[in-house]
Amino acid sequence: MNNFKKATLSNGTRVMLIPSKGTAAVTLLALYEVGSRYESLKLGGGSHYIEHMMFKGTERRPHTIAISKDLDAVGAEYNAFTGKDYTGYYIRLQADKFGLAADMVEDMVYHSVYRQSDLDSERLVILEEIRMYEDNPMSLVEELLEEQLYRGSTLSRRIAGSVKTMMGIKRDDLIRYRDSYYVPSRTVLAVSGLFEEAEVLKLLEEKFGSRPAGPEPQKYRRFDAAKAGYKGVRFNVAKKETEQVQVALGFPAYPYGDPRMPALNLMSIILGGTMSSRLFLTVREKHGLAYFVRSSVNPYQDIGNLTIQAGLAKDRVHQAIRLILKEVDRIRSQDVTAEELIRAQENLKGRLTLSLEDSSQLADWYAKQELMVKRAETPAEKLAKIFAVTREDVRRAAAEVFRNPRMTLAIVGPYADNKEFIRHAKVL
Repeated sequence: MNNFKKATLSNGTRVMLIPSKGTAAVTLLALYEVGSRYESLKLGGGSHYIEHMMFKGTERRPHTIAISKDLDAVGAEYNAFTGKDYTGYYIRLQADKFGLAADMVEDMVYHSVYRQSDLDSERLVILEEIRMYEDNPMSLVEELLEEQLYRGSTLSRRIAGSVKTMMGIKRDDLIRYRDSYYVPSRTVLAVSGLFEEAEVLKLLEEKFGSRPAGPEPQKYRRFDAAKAGYKGVRFNVAKKETEQVQVALGFPAYPYGDPRMPALNLMSIILGGTMSSRLFLTVREKHGLAYFVRSSVNPYQDIGNLTIQAGLAKDRVHQAIRLILKEVDRIRSQDVTAEELIRAQENLKGRLTLSLEDSSQLADWYAKQELMVKRAETPAEKLAKIFAVTREDVRRAAAEVFRNPRMTLAIVGPYADNKEFIRHAKVL
């Protein structure tokens, strides 16, 4: 699989170069080490707000339409995203148009004008986005889970902020925050697809290499699970008159780059990562209690979580939770079968192979590794670790993660409080 090369611009900006001859496209991704966990309480949602404002106009392209016209004229794909520990901007286009991508990303990131009228109008857009998530039980239960799982930490905050924080963010505070974190030491540029290395590095040096290094911004406050005050199952219940109950069970797990992550990912696939997984076959196929049930692993810089999420029949929600917890107990106390492990390993290999056919996914793969752990592995190196995992490794990861005192249970449904669900607190 793909090899890569790492370079550094004169100001310290890191560049990941991932060539691929089997494509006529190229992707430029600019990834910044800043997200909602870096925000002060009054700036909640600021990272996401900045992402939106990057598309509202620059000094040379004064309005949104000027940005989109330039990119649409060459059929480019472009977007941005905000997480809790990173923010990214990417453009994917014809290989011979790379100069436009470099010019556009640099222009948007460093020369956006932040007109007050645009700030006011985009604030309203984001407020509607916040309300949309509130009205979507599947999205809401995920946010409720991390609010409790990481209670007391900035990781517990919602990426989009709240109505209150969004109404209070001022232009000067937003620009000051952007200028503090959009600095070379917090930047990774990834170029993947068809390109000439020397030409690309020259263009990136011209566009991004002249940015001043600036003072090192404030680091995030690390999450310490041992000091998080876990004294039993945590609950977070949102009352909504829904016909289907959304349930999420979460457990603190491993951060980016943890050597136990391959075993955890395989365990999650076996438990609930596919339509042939244990949870899917038991909860949905055998008992018909859920439309969907899944397990997923979500890493951050210093911790992560394993989440089991399900949309459950309201009249049999407790039966479904008991079945889920029974499967959790089984996978932490007994080895998975050799066949299950092989199927999970091949599943990961297949999904990874298919996803990395896209130059934008390749850029994301290498940029996030470099940004989060300051080192990168090729897909082949990563797969070698996946196939080295043993059945004992999988059970050990399950036993470490699935501990009752650290479980969080989030529910969205017709319940005023957690009284109905306390019965599940001592099952594990």
